[in-house]
Amino acid sequence: MTQLDRYLLSKLMALFGFFALVLVSVYWVNRAVLLFDSLIADGQTALVVLEFTALTLPYVIRIVLPVAAFAATIYAINRLDQDSELVVMRATGASNWRLARPVVVFGLIASVMMAVLVNVLVPAARERLADRQQEVAQNVTARLLVEGTFQHPAPGVTIYIRKISDLGELEGLFLSDRRDPNRATIYTADKALIVRSDSGPKLVMFDGMAQSLQQPGNRLAITRYANFTYNLNGLINTNSDRKRDLSEVSTLSLIRPDAKLSAQTGATPAQIWLELNRRISQPLLAPVAALIGFAALMIGTFSRFGMWRQMALAIGGLIIVQALQNSCEAASSADPQLWPLLYVPAIGGGVIVLLMLWWSGRPMRVRAAPAGGAP
Repeated sequence: MTQLDRYLLSKLMALFGFFALVLVSVYWVNRAVLLFDSLIADGQTALVVLEFTALTLPYVIRIVLPVAAFAATIYAINRLDQDSELVVMRATGASNWRLARPVVVFGLIASVMMAVLVNVLVPAARERLADRQQEVAQNVTARLLVEGTFQHPAPGVTIYIRKISDLGELEGLFLSDRRDPNRATIYTADKALIVRSDSGPKLVMFDGMAQSLQQPGNRLAITRYANFTYNLNGLINTNSDRKRDLSEVSTLSLIRPDAKLSAQTGATPAQIWLELNRRISQPLLAPVAALIGFAALMIGTFSRFGMWRQMALAIGGLIIVQALQNSCEAASSADPQLWPLLYVPAIGGGVIVLLMLWWSGRPMRVRAAPAGGAP
């Protein structure tokens, strides 16, 4: 690698880090706000919110990396043009194909980063996030134990707790269960405890009363009890045998699938093969995005008005590639047998790059002056 290549690559990498940091921060903050609202509303602590937002970070980085590579290339080449460095490089005999070499290396580095994210970090983070979400869903204390507030953990169920003691005792419990249209029951208790069991969490109430209104006939039945056990399985999903999503499965397991994987995910062999090819094709978009930005800005000559037309052309090329990706993703998701379509955006983007570089390298034709015309 020559000194020119190292110079361009250093500029691209520095700007890539800056744009990646900015885009990840903006995107991550938006997702963190949504998670914060939902988790805090469920009674979770700030540490749980921080953990959940951290687990979404690899997925966010995977999304913004191609855009960061594109923005870094556009900014770097435009800055070289404004400082007349690009003119000097061309004057030394460096063609656009030659100047594209460090951009290719830069795109490959971004592609390796995306490959690590897509195949290692994102599946691991998604699996951990799914497990933590299930744990939070099973955390009855966080969902129900809120003092002085009417909680609605399920349609037709209302719970009110006057006070929670330091020992975790629920004092002044009110529970209304109206899920059965033919029977509405109100439970009240002086004290109650939540007890975990093999069949799920249970609410044990002491020194209380159950009032049941049965239909038809509006018959009211009142029962006083010293202790009564109420099953909370119907309020909160505590099923530990959840179906795994393919996005949570490691790439190594996708390469060598077995019957156990199909049973855990409920996916067919065609869907597993589709997910594997999706992870292979996604990193290819990073070098394509960088090269589209470079090739578009190489079209034309130096202008005092800047490179706004070339930037618009680069953005248009990126939009075309993104539209291809969305269409191919939708088609392949509907029919896994169409998995080869996942490589169409990268191939189409490569064709656009080659056409732009070929167009930018054409010799400029000077229009001849008419005979007998003014000099």
